[in-house]
Amino acid sequence: MNRMSGQVVLVTGAARGQGRNHAVRLAEEGADIIALDICAPISELAYPMATEEDLATTEKLVRDRGRSIVTAKVDVRDFAAVKEAVDRGVRELGGLDVVVANAGVVAGGRFEEQSLEVWRVILDVNVLGVRNTCLAAQPHLTADDGGSVILISSVSGLVAGASMSAYTASKHGVVGLAKALAIEWGPHNIRVNAVAPGAVRGTGMGDGRGLGLDELSSKEQASYATALSATSVERDDTSHAVLYLASAAARYVTGTVLNVDAGMAVI
Repeated sequence: MNRMSGQVVLVTGAARGQGRNHAVRLAEEGADIIALDICAPISELAYPMATEEDLATTEKLVRDRGRSIVTAKVDVRDFAAVKEAVDRGVRELGGLDVVVANAGVVAGGRFEEQSLEVWRVILDVNVLGVRNTCLAAQPHLTADDGGSVILISSVSGLVAGASMSAYTASKHGVVGLAKALAIEWGPHNIRVNAVAPGAVRGTGMGDGRGLGLDELSSKEQASYATALSATSVERDDTSHAVLYLASAAARYVTGTVLNVDAGMAVI
């Protein structure tokens, strides 16, 4: 099928994990891609960031599917850099129709033990980075008479889990932003929704290592239980949700949060 034929999609955090998966899945459906990623270390985090080689792999995978792609090494915390990259991508590809604000980071630890520096990184990337992405994209979406904005939150944006206070606070902020922008941008025919994945395999975000979750009590570990037998989901599962919200099938869907969490939020 070609559900995204003729559309241009901006994806942040596109060098690996969910971001790459979203970019490739949307390209398979006919979209051209603007792919941004930091491709550099963040010293406050316990796991490595994506590399320029990772972003080059994303570029190749999109081109292998017959679509065009513009890539840029960009830190979403830097609004000027995000705006410059988005503007260049729009010039080269001819417009902008969909935004997938996927870039995000995670750090686990007890509330009283997490440093202010870690909190700042989590909030700056996960909340201000989404703000910067949306702000850079909005003029192009308005000029093109609307579009779809998809903010990648988390089940942690709906419920709380132990040892994840900074991440939980940041992802609740993403859900709130999606709902606020759905109201503000609705008159411009811009739909804004959030996707709330549970644990996703193969994201590159440490795959759970270094988050301290293995040190939780049995009661605390129960905060990560799921309704289904699966305890985690695949990247394709979240990309299916993104594709739906990006497509015309969701043309009247805005201000919602689509859970892809094996039922974690209902436990």
